[in-house]
Amino acid sequence: MYRQLEKEISKYINDGICIAFSGGVDSSLLLKITCELAKKQNKKIYAVLFDTFLQPKNNITVAKQVAEECGALFSVLSINELENPLLQYNPKDRCYQCKKFLFRKLLEFAKQHHCQYVFDGTNEDDRHVYRPGLQAIKELGIISPLANTHITKEQVRLFAEQLGLSVANRPSNSCLATRLEYGMKLEPQFLLKIEQGEIFLEKLGFRQIRLRIHGDIVRIEVAKEQMSLFAEKIEEIRNYFKDFGWKHITVDLYGFRSGTMDL
Repeated sequence: MYRQLEKEISKYINDGICIAFSGGVDSSLLLKITCELAKKQNKKIYAVLFDTFLQPKNNITVAKQVAEECGALFSVLSINELENPLLQYNPKDRCYQCKKFLFRKLLEFAKQHHCQYVFDGTNEDDRHVYRPGLQAIKELGIISPLANTHITKEQVRLFAEQLGLSVANRPSNSCLATRLEYGMKLEPQFLLKIEQGEIFLEKLGFRQIRLRIHGDIVRIEVAKEQMSLFAEKIEEIRNYFKDFGWKHITVDLYGFRSGTMDL
């Protein structure tokens, strides 16, 4: 599978590649392999991160570090996607509208830097769950080498560990809008409050967490194996969140699950 991935990426090296880069394990593996192949042909690879209201800010520091490890040219595109009226009230096709909006900007960046191709880190598993943004990726002609070679998330982590990537075991993340119910207005200050709450929980030692908002109820998802830690820290957690304005602070007994707002 690894050799197939190298072969897939190699098809595009000569004409310039720009990679949508978050610092997560998928895009980091893609960047690492692409940079290694590009070095052999003395080609530059651009790693571009979207800095938006819906993306956690802690991605920037991690992404910059990994891009430097890989030898890529790192850039940040600061975009206010909430200026797009189609996104303001968290519609059910939010992911589609957002991907279309952001990747059009990235295609402009690629053209300015003489890159004919744009890559993203979609993997094989992403094709088998609810990912409306993948249709936008397809429509815009974005290339997904991991998915095209049927590489799963498990294989991504395995290859990342073998290559010594510092983010090989980094928990997956998603845009902050996934914490809210569909139809709820996406307000920057409210999104910031959610992000700050998740950072607080990470500092307490929780590795995979989400704050899901249902009106005046916050539903905290933590990994099942860390439920005992939650019980130990419950006073600290309650005291932190009591002034956030939510009437009820709850923990989801199912534990962390990706995409629960789509259930």
